[in-house]
Amino acid sequence: MKFKNMADLPIGIFDSGVGGLTVLKEIHARLPAESTIYLGDTARVPYGIRSAETVIKYSLENSSFLVEKGIKLLIIACNTASAVSLDIIRNTFKIPVLGVIDPGAKAAALATKNSRVGVIGTEATIKSGAYGRTIRRINPGISVIERSCPLFVPLVEEGWLDDEVVELIVRRYLTQMKLSNIDTLVLGCTHYPLLKKVIKKVMGDDVVLIDSAIEKAKNVSNILTSSGLLKPLDTPISRKYYVTDAPERFQEIGKRFMLEALDDITKIEIASLEEKAVALKKACGCGGV
Repeated sequence: MKFKNMADLPIGIFDSGVGGLTVLKEIHARLPAESTIYLGDTARVPYGIRSAETVIKYSLENSSFLVEKGIKLLIIACNTASAVSLDIIRNTFKIPVLGVIDPGAKAAALATKNSRVGVIGTEATIKSGAYGRTIRRINPGISVIERSCPLFVPLVEEGWLDDEVVELIVRRYLTQMKLSNIDTLVLGCTHYPLLKKVIKKVMGDDVVLIDSAIEKAKNVSNILTSSGLLKPLDTPISRKYYVTDAPERFQEIGKRFMLEALDDITKIEIASLEEKAVALKKACGCGGV
């Protein structure tokens, strides 16, 4: 596809695996004319249990790959990567770089009525404290209760979304949070929206669920509109997917996330990601790559 101007360039999105497809789905729904390139680092998933240094390394490699493809905007769809690598990625590349923490945190700060907000996510996201810091920066009077829920991701990827086993696990993780009298709960992992039905049942109707994927799509729409980079509706679109391992599994699970078949999936080698990051370092003298 040939591009006439900057607005015609695709949006680049990366995640540690399939979870970022919840963000991609909302972007496609809100911005149907936009072309997208999605990179799922399925060979090195999950990021949520890895060190900050490792997540930063992977994030820089993924970003280098997408930037080389020619994108107008980069989205770090992984909450863990957003929590620990966003500032470094922004300082490395010249295009706008967005994470998923800020939109969800802002939505939670606006939604809470009793100033008690819960956040659930992977171990790394919760350990980083990124949501709590961001929410309290918006409103220092808000109390933030955080809890990691590491079993939620494998449940979603197995397709176990609403049976009694899932409900038992959700209750095990969230009972104490419910007793803490929160009125707003941030789903701080891109997999978690698929468990929204059970989480809502456990937490009750009085607790507002904040879906960071929906908030991110709103954020992207606002930025593209204000910067004049919104793609016209009557132009061709392309939607490409890259994975670092198991494209068949990505396609199978991805259909569950996107509610449609995923085409144009290409497997790339980890070595190629590493090579592009090294090339970027040589080209720009970026010490962090």
